[in-house]
Amino acid sequence: MPKLEKFLVYWLPPLAWMLLIFSASADARSYQHSSSVFVPLLHWLFPSLSQEHIDLIHHAFRKCGHLTEFAVLALLFWRAIHHTWRPPVAPQLHGGGPAAPTRGEDAWKWDEAGLALSLVFLYAAGDEFHQIFVPTRTALVSDVFIDTLGGAIGLLILWLLGKFLKRW
Repeated sequence: MPKLEKFLVYWLPPLAWMLLIFSASADARSYQHSSSVFVPLLHWLFPSLSQEHIDLIHHAFRKCGHLTEFAVLALLFWRAIHHTWRPPVAPQLHGGGPAAPTRGEDAWKWDEAGLALSLVFLYAAGDEFHQIFVPTRTALVSDVFIDTLGGAIGLLILWLLGKFLKRW
């Protein structure tokens, strides 16, 4: 596959997803946007629920959104890395022995997952730094951890599915 086609197929999706996350974090009224839909829905579904509980559920809903969007980003990074990145092969220290068995293209590689999660962490940290400059947004270190946890959960689910489906 030519390099440009490989880039478009594997690296453009995570870059587009990063752009989507960036545009959402640049929205100075994102809390008001989600609350204008979510809060009335909760009032309609649970009319006796206090405003304090509705606010708590809304906050949890938004944090679950963080988990989900960064789980998707981790999966997109993993896919791109898995199909395009190959670490350098270490030279054999003891010549003459048989070569180490190679794994198939679909094999799970922890270094790929680690790199994907590292990229998620770096992007999450950059996203929170960006929010320092957005009026009405607050940059929180805890959001970096939530976002990174979302990436880890996404990769864990992928690994479990691969184990369950006997792909690695």
